[in-house]
Amino acid sequence: MRKYRILETTLIAVTWISTAFAQTGGNGADFSKFQHDNPNHSRLPCLLCHRRENDSVQPTLPGKDKHTPCIGCHQPLFASGSGPMCTICHTDAQNGAMKAFPPLRSFNSKFDHAKHSGAGCNSCHRPANRGVALTIPAGMSAHKNCFSCHSPGANSNGRDISSCGVCHEQGRLMRTSLRSPAFRMGFSHVRHDSSESLRCLDCHKVLAGRSQGQQVTDPVALNHHAPSRRFSCMSCHNGNRAFGGDDFSVCTRCHKGSTWRF
Repeated sequence: MRKYRILETTLIAVTWISTAFAQTGGNGADFSKFQHDNPNHSRLPCLLCHRRENDSVQPTLPGKDKHTPCIGCHQPLFASGSGPMCTICHTDAQNGAMKAFPPLRSFNSKFDHAKHSGAGCNSCHRPANRGVALTIPAGMSAHKNCFSCHSPGANSNGRDISSCGVCHEQGRLMRTSLRSPAFRMGFSHVRHDSSESLRCLDCHKVLAGRSQGQQVTDPVALNHHAPSRRFSCMSCHNGNRAFGGDDFSVCTRCHKGSTWRF
């Protein structure tokens, strides 16, 4: 049923766009690169051009099969076998030389932690910066993490979760910063793991419906003078659950560096 819905949507879009290009011939179009935000292209489902047949981290460029599906809309421009449209993908259309896969700087990644609560945090995050910070999947290599669930043809509650549009949207890429205050202080994630009977969710809470950068809470990176009602270092390092409190003999376990002094 899903395939029929995609086919129906595609046929409607192709009919409309083919008519438009037959009327204009594509005159005045910018063929230096492919424009995803072109009104004609943005109407099409991602799976029309980007077929998911395997878990390769780099998507394949469409058009390898006799320029399908591009020729479905742009047949008049392909008829001559050469022309400005060819420069979108080819450095030399006559011998078939291809351009390298372009960086997708015009696409943002969207992710909702609340929808991935069934996956462990360590499925996507790894220790970084000597164990102080945690990595955030980025770039093409991020597909290695995502494709473990978002495999070709995968679905969730009847919804296709293999298409590009599930995770990507048009717009400038906005990366989540790794410059959290905890990463710049004497804190190490690798020392606050299962070896101390700690889970990620003991310190971080997932908030549904929040924007990027606000979906997961952070403890206040203070032990002294921390707000009494906020979860902070002091919530654990109170001299009972973990070292701290009024025991000043342990200061250097957190405070490092030659410039620090009591």
